[in-house]
Amino acid sequence: MRKKLTAIFVFLIFFGINLSQERRVITTAVPFLMISADARASGLGEQGVATTPDAFSQHWNPSKYVFSENLSAVGVSYTPYLSKLVSDVFLANLNYYNVIDQRSSWSASFKYFSLGDIDIIQNPQDVPILENPNEFTLDASYSLKLSEYFAMAVTGRFLMSDVKLQSVDSNSDSASSFAVDISGFFQSDEKAYDKFNGIWRAGFNISNIGPRMKYEELGKNNFIPTNLKIGGAFDFILDSSNKVSVNLELNKLLVPSPSEPIYNSNNQIIGYRQADVNFLSGIFKSFGDAPDGFSEELKEFTVALGAEYLYNDSFAVRMGYFNENEIKGARKYLTFGTGFKINEINLDLSYLLSTSSVISPLENTLRFSFTYNFL
Repeated sequence: MRKKLTAIFVFLIFFGINLSQERRVITTAVPFLMISADARASGLGEQGVATTPDAFSQHWNPSKYVFSENLSAVGVSYTPYLSKLVSDVFLANLNYYNVIDQRSSWSASFKYFSLGDIDIIQNPQDVPILENPNEFTLDASYSLKLSEYFAMAVTGRFLMSDVKLQSVDSNSDSASSFAVDISGFFQSDEKAYDKFNGIWRAGFNISNIGPRMKYEELGKNNFIPTNLKIGGAFDFILDSSNKVSVNLELNKLLVPSPSEPIYNSNNQIIGYRQADVNFLSGIFKSFGDAPDGFSEELKEFTVALGAEYLYNDSFAVRMGYFNENEIKGARKYLTFGTGFKINEINLDLSYLLSTSSVISPLENTLRFSFTYNFL
């Protein structure tokens, strides 16, 4: 469906402009990179750094691929965005991985975020000018087992953002950058306990380490969403057919907090802006630049808790909760999901229910993922 939106509306949605003194939300370019693209992870509270491997591990932790039970797989997912308002804003994701041998694997993915068709009208009598702003990334990873239980991976990524409306601002242009990810994953042997067996897992991923993006030659440099994920999980293997997994994940953006005061004409603080530093300095600065000190730094961590029940490796039920502090964005929601496996095919669905006073663009959204496994 074609929309009629103003340029201001586009910028508010996609650049996260924050004018409140009380809320110091960290904003970046290409924020769609932080959206959970697949239905399985979305059903677990939007987490995946320490869950069992699947076709969509490229986004969460590609180190997991060398522990996969399948030799390769291709996965496709679709996520509607702002579905309460429009029908043509969405995130699409294509993934592929291949296990080379018992110690190594490679993988690649393509993400495409469409902002839909926008009719630009400067004056009531003008013929509408159609714009289709969009963003995409293309990346590839190599994973290597360093021991029987631990693997690491490195990822290279190209980012392209074409969201500025050139019919409104002729000086604007698309922006691009590149980034790397460094990740690790641990998985134990199956251990016997009194009433069940269990497997421990842990993982980390430092993603989107790369230069800032600029949409105009003399414009502002925007940080890309460099992010730290750390998590752990435990599988309760009740018997050969029933398994329950419990997963916990913490996330923190490794870009500067809005910490430099903005004053009005009466010398009163009306807000904060990010420090103008390079991306490497921004990573280290992000651990100690919050205006309220260490207590605010802790508020920059988001928490995701999820559980998955798996029956006979063919049917799954999932539930999760995601929490973000009020002054850092106030995203809070429950997630629900289910999954089915028929021969080599996996189909996963998830649903998000917001519990925050701030409306989520993914509220009441049904996400779909499809996987074909090459056994």
